[in-house]
Amino acid sequence: MALSPGLRKGVLTVHVVTSVGWLGAVVSYLALDVTAATSTDPETVRVAYSAMALLTADVIVPLAVTSVVVGIVNALGTSWGLVRHYWVIVKLLLTVFATVVLLVESRTVAQLSRSAADSPTPGELPSTLPHSVGGVAVLLTVTMLSVYKPKGLTRYGWRKQQRCDRPQATRG
Repeated sequence: MALSPGLRKGVLTVHVVTSVGWLGAVVSYLALDVTAATSTDPETVRVAYSAMALLTADVIVPLAVTSVVVGIVNALGTSWGLVRHYWVIVKLLLTVFATVVLLVESRTVAQLSRSAADSPTPGELPSTLPHSVGGVAVLLTVTMLSVYKPKGLTRYGWRKQQRCDRPQATRG
């Protein structure tokens, strides 16, 4: 399914914007998470958890899901393909993994926000820092794969390339 040049650029633009937006939102979440984990002021901790829940539900999850869907459309509509290059497969697997972890963890964040609002000592709540740091690391890895595009064709990609490189026989 080859996309027209204009549509391809539009899809790529949406993919880049949602992916970079996702990374930026996760970095913002990390700042709130550090605040919630280190602050001794109960009201600051409550506000941090509340903002983390809002950011997760209204920004991070929609950007993540959109990035995955548009990334698949982008890969299928360009010469990179979805399974021709190892870096695309690794990028897809990491992105889907990060999205699944995010969807599971978003319930925890919502619960922590409710608990922080009701608790007289919200600073004693568990931290989500390992997930925050891990999310940033995975998204930075995915970004680096997108920029550097390491060489390496899959078997499918190699076969497809060989078919395209062979001159076509003509009938006489």
